[in-house]
Amino acid sequence: MTEAKELALSKELALSKEPDAVQEAAEHNGSVPQPEQLLLDQVVISQLRNIERAELEPASRLNVITGNNGQGKTSVLEAIYFLATTKSFRTARLAEVVRHGFEVGNVRGRFVERSPGGPVAREQSAGIQGSRRHIRMDGQVPSSLTHYATRSPVVVFDPKQMSLSTGPATERRTLLDRITLFSHPQLSVHRARYGRALRERQKLLATHWGRLEQVPELDAYEALLAEHGTQITAARAETIGGLADKVQSSFRAIAAPELRLEISYQPAGSTTAERVLTELKQGRNNDAQRKRTGFGPHRDDLLITLDGHPARVVASQGQHRAVTLALKAAELASIAQARGVQPVLLLDDVSSELDAERTSALLDFLASTQSQIFLTTTRGNLIIPTETDAKKRRDFVIDRGVLSPV
Repeated sequence: MTEAKELALSKELALSKEPDAVQEAAEHNGSVPQPEQLLLDQVVISQLRNIERAELEPASRLNVITGNNGQGKTSVLEAIYFLATTKSFRTARLAEVVRHGFEVGNVRGRFVERSPGGPVAREQSAGIQGSRRHIRMDGQVPSSLTHYATRSPVVVFDPKQMSLSTGPATERRTLLDRITLFSHPQLSVHRARYGRALRERQKLLATHWGRLEQVPELDAYEALLAEHGTQITAARAETIGGLADKVQSSFRAIAAPELRLEISYQPAGSTTAERVLTELKQGRNNDAQRKRTGFGPHRDDLLITLDGHPARVVASQGQHRAVTLALKAAELASIAQARGVQPVLLLDDVSSELDAERTSALLDFLASTQSQIFLTTTRGNLIIPTETDAKKRRDFVIDRGVLSPV
């Protein structure tokens, strides 16, 4: 970062206060401020994927990263996503993210959160050593992983997510839980404890098959499943209530206004503990035979329909892409509403997955958002922003892991 930029921001920050305090004060006065833009104004990537070292000073609005396939475009977005969430959107195995031949990889950056009381900056860093994560916020270990992962929200769209409307329910549950986490931070605790209880119950079913009535531990684990499962179901149901309208309006803007896109929650559990306990106890024998628990939020799904028909069956390839974009746009709006800041938006090689008409619709959608955007493409000439955004645009090119400003 240049000295002039550093000095200007330092002066601005001297009058700032914590965003949580601003939010609390606004709520106390009976009003909630409109989401302000969250900015990532400095990034340093070290030994991740094929990137030895890369430094970015992004523009406040649009950042376009161009390069041929396999040069590291996606890795830049993955590094930003990891910095903000401590996870990768490409793999569940963090060790794969570290550059080949190295033991440690790291990314650090500075986020600036705009608020009515002035901007607030924080330094964040996330490292990987083996399968372990090392995270810091302003040099300190955060109070919890959830606190860290919800401070600087990002939303990512990459070609693999085109299967949101056609793929397994796991992907749709993950989307729903990412959104719910910001309005119900305790969800991560419930999910973790629910998952442990589910695994332990299944072990008992496998070990004591044929004499399940003689295993009192099953009652204890099923009580835990009821306690945490009902909380998960209730939180997801509440989230869907606010998400459905956002999905519909986004789809109208991105795709075909004459089509009606609807989503609905398909719970496989219950918000009533008594029913959960009854279903689990009655299902013990079947669950032991099938080697999986048949009742509970781990089997939830979202039903996606176009004009009342399952999108999985009737949607064209282009419509599936538009459905996914609408879901991601709704995710962006929902998190912004819950968190009070506009998430940073990461778009990976989107232009290669859309035809000219839908690329134009995508650009119109981007112009309507207030997010800082990082976009990768092999065809930078297709990204034609509005006149206003063009003044706040920065271009980069990446070749064999080396990132350079244009």
